[in-house]
Amino acid sequence: MTNNGGMSKKGLGAGTVGLVGAIVIGISCIAPAYTFTGAIGPTVGAVGTHVPAIFLVGFIPMLLVAFGYRELNSRMPDSGTSFTWGVRAFGPWLGWMSGWGLIAATVIVLSNLAGIAVDFFYLALAQIVNNPDVATLTKNPFINVATCLVFMALATMVSYRDMKTTQKLQYFLVGFQILVLFIFIAVALFRAYSGDAPNFTPIQLEWFNPLGVGSMSAFAAGVSLSLFIFWGWDVILTMNEETKGSRSTPGKAATLAVILVVVLYLLLAVSMISFAGVGETGYGLQNPEIQENAFFFLAGPILGPLAIIVSIAVLSSSAASLQSTFVGPARTLLAMGHYGALPARFGKVHPRFFTPGFATVVSAIAASAFYAIMRVVSEAVLQDTITALGMMICFYYGLTAFACVWYFRKEWFSSARNFFMQFLFPGLGGVILAILFVMTMVDSYDPDYGSGSSVFGMGLVFVLGITVILLGVIVMIVQRFRHPDFFLGKTLTAGIAGDAAEQESASADAAEEALREEAAARELRG
Repeated sequence: MTNNGGMSKKGLGAGTVGLVGAIVIGISCIAPAYTFTGAIGPTVGAVGTHVPAIFLVGFIPMLLVAFGYRELNSRMPDSGTSFTWGVRAFGPWLGWMSGWGLIAATVIVLSNLAGIAVDFFYLALAQIVNNPDVATLTKNPFINVATCLVFMALATMVSYRDMKTTQKLQYFLVGFQILVLFIFIAVALFRAYSGDAPNFTPIQLEWFNPLGVGSMSAFAAGVSLSLFIFWGWDVILTMNEETKGSRSTPGKAATLAVILVVVLYLLLAVSMISFAGVGETGYGLQNPEIQENAFFFLAGPILGPLAIIVSIAVLSSSAASLQSTFVGPARTLLAMGHYGALPARFGKVHPRFFTPGFATVVSAIAASAFYAIMRVVSEAVLQDTITALGMMICFYYGLTAFACVWYFRKEWFSSARNFFMQFLFPGLGGVILAILFVMTMVDSYDPDYGSGSSVFGMGLVFVLGITVILLGVIVMIVQRFRHPDFFLGKTLTAGIAGDAAEQESASADAAEEALREEAAARELRG
């Protein structure tokens, strides 16, 4: 552990991830096939045919925040990302909560990933054996939870190993799901415009107009859901200590991953609405029976006997993301343990695989427990946890965006580039996310919000969000008394761009990079 109040390396496998590998892992964590099938229904339910407009609006704060992440990473490439940057900008208390927000959001999404993997595993199995009853096994809570735990265990085993194993697996899984999605898009559009669609809806420019959304509450609900489908790109930044060119490559990879995914989502949204429409019956995307899992119901009508490839693609997407999503919380927990914000055991790196083994296992246990509980409590676990996830994304992305603004406060006006990249863009992104967070909290208090489940008269989504945040505050206070050095600024100090801690970290990175280049040159010569 560092003892000078500055940042330090954790012992992760340096230089094991390149630009392409980082983009692939980022797309894997976003999980286009999985996230879209879970989010398109609720988003259509909120805004109708204006889904493309909402996706574009949801993309804007993501891109603005990504600029802030890139600036922070270029100065402080630390695996703790939101946690470390929050501490450096605001001090230990807000920094700790930034890290907690990332961990909580990831635990929520890991549970959803496992749930979707279970659904599509039994769907694919039913299609293989030609027995529809097999797909209904997911409705049995004991079979569902047991299968979920098996998927979680398998993903944990891969994440526990080195990053090279993760990259090899992701190249195959991500490539397959992207190929299938483009086949799905092409066939859906062809059938829609050839007169072979149940509810043909001609594509209109109005779909891309955010001002056409009926109400501000519907707009906020739609954007909150769209944030969910873009979430996950920041996993690229948590790998910065393991990436070639740790100060520049992660930022480039994150920006490219988000842009590639938004193009894919727009094509999917347009093709599905054009083919199925937004009606409340049949294959309409506002049909309650379809909303929770759109690909499940539309794959057959669109692809016929090839529908099984969609099931396998969503299964591979959720499985791939289930594995890669472990990267973020494990490395955040590693950094928190390393700097004394959590027990030291979290800060241990596996001596053989150079990964945060203990932190990975803890993440898996927490996500498994959350899924098992939510499966029993909520009538529509997927919808409620996705909406709660949107709140947590706003919480920790917003804090990180504001951390960028405040950390670079003395450099805002030193150049036009700094004004936009360090002040205006991340500041706007943070404000947008803060507004969405407050609006979602207010709206979700109503028991009718989300699935309609309630606890003591309050909406389940509201209870989930508040409980997760308050739990973080309680754990933080406990850690303050158990590990006071971190909260007294002895292990990681608050600072400002250009201070001694930042310069020391930059010098250490440069020396490490020079050693790696020298070792690579020797290997080529010999």
